[in-house]
Amino acid sequence: MAAAVPDAPGTFTDVPTISPSPAPASAPVPRAARRRTGRRAAAAALVCAALTAPLAMAVPAYADEPKPSKTPEPPATMSAVGGDRLAKPGTQVELKEGAPKLPKGLSGRSWIVSDPETGDVLAAHNAHWRLPPASTLKMLFADTLLPKFPKTQKHTVEPEDLAGMGEGSSLVGIKEHQTYTVHDLWLGVFLRSGNDAVHTLAHMNGSVEQTVRDMQKQADQLNAHDTHVVTPDGYDAKGQVSSAYDLSLFARSGLQNADFREYCSTAFAQFPGEAKKGKKRPTFGIQNTNRLLTGVYGGKPYEGIAGVKNGNTTNAGSTFTGVAQRGDKVLLVTVMNPAKKELNEVYKETAALFDWGFAARDKVEPVGRLVGPKSKEGDASKHSATKSDGKHSAAHLAATDGADGRSGAWTALGIAGGAVVVLGGLALAVHRRWPLPDLVRRRGR
Repeated sequence: MAAAVPDAPGTFTDVPTISPSPAPASAPVPRAARRRTGRRAAAAALVCAALTAPLAMAVPAYADEPKPSKTPEPPATMSAVGGDRLAKPGTQVELKEGAPKLPKGLSGRSWIVSDPETGDVLAAHNAHWRLPPASTLKMLFADTLLPKFPKTQKHTVEPEDLAGMGEGSSLVGIKEHQTYTVHDLWLGVFLRSGNDAVHTLAHMNGSVEQTVRDMQKQADQLNAHDTHVVTPDGYDAKGQVSSAYDLSLFARSGLQNADFREYCSTAFAQFPGEAKKGKKRPTFGIQNTNRLLTGVYGGKPYEGIAGVKNGNTTNAGSTFTGVAQRGDKVLLVTVMNPAKKELNEVYKETAALFDWGFAARDKVEPVGRLVGPKSKEGDASKHSATKSDGKHSAAHLAATDGADGRSGAWTALGIAGGAVVVLGGLALAVHRRWPLPDLVRRRGR
């Protein structure tokens, strides 16, 4: 007889059980000996039962053990910047009567739909989950360095400018000892997601290390506390993370800058080739890797799209932040790492969330908001900006989403054309908007 015993969790091996040996039939056995043999047989049977019973009982314990999950799970609690609802894992949405349901089939680990002008978060899914950002981190790079160099400034590329780029980096095609304008370099950053353009600009800023420090400082200033910067280009690096919420803050801030709007919404451009003595410098065409903008590689242009940035790396999967307008509504959508690995999946899910957001804009209660920078609201990590039900309180309505200290081109607009009266009659709170002028609104028509 054999019993199944566990060899390792989930595997079993047949081993013999213990049984008494019978006496030869031809040999006479005295009565006393037969009694002793019987007692030994009984004892052996008890030993056998004692040995095999626990083993048989142990088998279900392995079968009942849960298998380890292959899909990473969001933290049980996350940052409450922007509202307590945003600190919770899972999908957060507050539908009013008649509001459309969220799209089916969304597989992004994290996503957020917001109004970049009012700051209202219409819906979110693990908004503060800290994940690898890929090249969407270049939005923070642009927020940090765009104001530092005039677009007409020229720079001759040295070999050290291109050192240290990660293997397999996306490139625009910058050559050593060639001269480029800052305008050229930013087209390389936004259209081709060129890490060679990023590293060149970083060296113009002093060094890659200095640029990383500056980017981290800028993230902190924008109250983007989920973000830890290790590389300026978003290339995979240990400890480098951001969140859908923070990426939306970077996009929102950048869109206040006219140059940022120009670069992130340019679909096609000419880039300088290699200059040779005595000959006119050639150019070659480059196109934006944002497929909702260009419709290339099987993508479909999205009506009203006006930027901003996409990314893709091994650790991050596909990431994307986009801004679009329909009528007088402007929305910002960020999607990080869809579980579905179909072609253009991140763009499909972004487009679906845009469609939902435009249809639901006035039929949902906000579940949080995009906070303003420290210069206007203080350190948002030290307090929750909204009530747990996601609705705006009088106190946080009084906090203004003001300028980022660069353009000064802000316009204060009261909610519904007027001020909000704080209960108790002690003060008036004006919810300021972040208007998105020029190109963003023109593309929406």
